[in-house]
Amino acid sequence: MSFALIVEQLLNGIQFGVMLFLMAAGLTLVFGIMNMINLAHGSLYMAGAFIAAALIPWTGSFVLAVLIAVPLTGLLGAVLEVGLLRRFYARTHLDQVLVTFGLILVLNEVTRLIWGPVPVPMPLPAFLGGSVELFEGVHYPTFRLAILIVGAIVAVGLYVVVVHTRAGMWVRAGASNRPMASALGVDVQFVFSLVFAIGAALAGLAGIMAGPVFAVQIGMGEPILILAFVVTTIGGIGSIRGAFLAALLIGVVDTFGRVLLPPALGSMVIFILMAAILALRPQGLFPVQN
Repeated sequence: MSFALIVEQLLNGIQFGVMLFLMAAGLTLVFGIMNMINLAHGSLYMAGAFIAAALIPWTGSFVLAVLIAVPLTGLLGAVLEVGLLRRFYARTHLDQVLVTFGLILVLNEVTRLIWGPVPVPMPLPAFLGGSVELFEGVHYPTFRLAILIVGAIVAVGLYVVVVHTRAGMWVRAGASNRPMASALGVDVQFVFSLVFAIGAALAGLAGIMAGPVFAVQIGMGEPILILAFVVTTIGGIGSIRGAFLAALLIGVVDTFGRVLLPPALGSMVIFILMAAILALRPQGLFPVQN
């Protein structure tokens, strides 16, 4: 394997890890902070991609379509939270798994009714369709580089908001002791709804970034949902820093595993890695201290 190929695959792994982080960040917020297992998170990833794909020909601008599709996906998440899911916060995890699995089936069929069963194209604008020469012999697609930059910005922004702002303090307080936070004047229900909407918007952004690289199709959220749960578990449930580092680790390991190892073993390597890490650190790499 040449040096240029190693660098390219490393960048591919980091790019995939950043996309995984965008998916896992919302999941770890909802799961770790609100104690809600949301299997429908992958459907929000799919919804963001389909909404953006529909808006691109209507608006004539990829950037404008993204700016509209991300908040629309967040709004969809807020509607699901207010209309259904908030009733399951106090229920068992089994109830949460069953209702959100039902949502997967419903949202898949609704998407099929609206867009049909055939994958929907998501064309890239000219300024994102080329490549950048990082150094001699190594060219990297501009769009994948844009994913890296956007993911890094989102990661830093989320960490600062959750750890170093008053809003983040309200979220952590509501997760740690809801009655006490309510008594101190925090509208915990509104905060939880906002967290859910932000998590949905991040999932939609991840789906939009995945659309041109993979395919915008029914059920596209289920495979990455499994990897997002792996990232959340390895990083430490509720930890933004842990989710980011675990996503990068999983992205790089998965990419090199599929390149260097036989197909059957390459698809298993991240789960072997998860088992090894959890055997040493059962609460993940960066467990949240309440």
